[in-house]
Amino acid sequence: MNDRAALELLLEHGPLTRVDLGKQTGLSKVTASQLLARLEERDLVEVVGTQSAARGPSAELYAVRPGCAHSIGVELNPDRAKVAVADVTGTVVARVERTVDAASDPNHFVHDLVVSAAEECGLKVADVSEVVIGMPGVVDPVSGDIELSYDLPGWHRGLRTTLATDLGCDLTFENDVNLAAEAERAEGAGQDVDDMVLLWVGRGVGLAVVLSGHLHRGATGAAGEIGYLPAPGVEVPASVRVPDKGGFQALVGAAAVVDLARAHRIVADDAAGAIRAALAGGTAAEAFLHEFAGRLALGVASVCTVVDPALVVMAGELGSAGGGKLCDLVADAVQRIAPVHPRVVPTMIPDAPVLRGAVLASVEKAREALFSVTQP
Repeated sequence: MNDRAALELLLEHGPLTRVDLGKQTGLSKVTASQLLARLEERDLVEVVGTQSAARGPSAELYAVRPGCAHSIGVELNPDRAKVAVADVTGTVVARVERTVDAASDPNHFVHDLVVSAAEECGLKVADVSEVVIGMPGVVDPVSGDIELSYDLPGWHRGLRTTLATDLGCDLTFENDVNLAAEAERAEGAGQDVDDMVLLWVGRGVGLAVVLSGHLHRGATGAAGEIGYLPAPGVEVPASVRVPDKGGFQALVGAAAVVDLARAHRIVADDAAGAIRAALAGGTAAEAFLHEFAGRLALGVASVCTVVDPALVVMAGELGSAGGGKLCDLVADAVQRIAPVHPRVVPTMIPDAPVLRGAVLASVEKAREALFSVTQP
């Protein structure tokens, strides 16, 4: 039993008394007391209360000190950035949002973003140990560098190292849909599911694949870039750098949904509005929903016949707008065209799932960094 194991136990099951810690670890009262004293001296744990005993004095309750480590999660979109600061327990202590200027220098933008977020909760950049940025695009799984980002052309290879050096902390880029899937697995529909995919449908289209309980990024980090998938009746993109001009993206992305709604005489301000209007009912609405579901099913069936997941989660502005009804239509359409029958459900994390995934990932990394320097 070492200090790291004790901290992990306190994070998962705390607060605990010395006796509780001894029972769960097999340590004697004396050894448990010495361990807690050592951690308390390092400001890693603190007394948060007392627990009444049947006989004798009340026992002190120990918990990990929330402020012993902080991390930052970022959801980066082409026009907007959302940021959340969390302590080591995973509690979000500050949030900020900023408009993204495509012409601005990425290094200066992220620096100012992290500084603003830290100051929001009275911290300095030096108090932050980890930053995780979720963004649209391909991230090299070996180097951690941005390999391709159609929506953020100024974000390029080599930027991760530059930013980490500038901030003085570890920094990780991750595909945004992958982070949404991690949030879904931790707190949403994907809990206790080993094999699942998350289909993100919005202005852009993406996919996250989880196999045997692990996120599958692929050899180059491009696993899940389903927007490039050639689709029947749609022009194949001439270049991977213009995904909205062909492939599955051109079949189910926001621009395609607006066109489909117009063809079915559904009046709405945008693609998500068209889907919500269609759910209100009517003959034209039913035809629209069935055609949209049929298009989605082409991509879902293509993936499911290869990886055969137990669950498909529909997310993104358009994927979640359809709710359970759209999911049922997609599931039915998939079973008609492929020998697979996954459950298809809407996301259970409708509020900023990418940001939530980034926060969870940053907290996990901050804990790992804390544990790695904790001596037995």
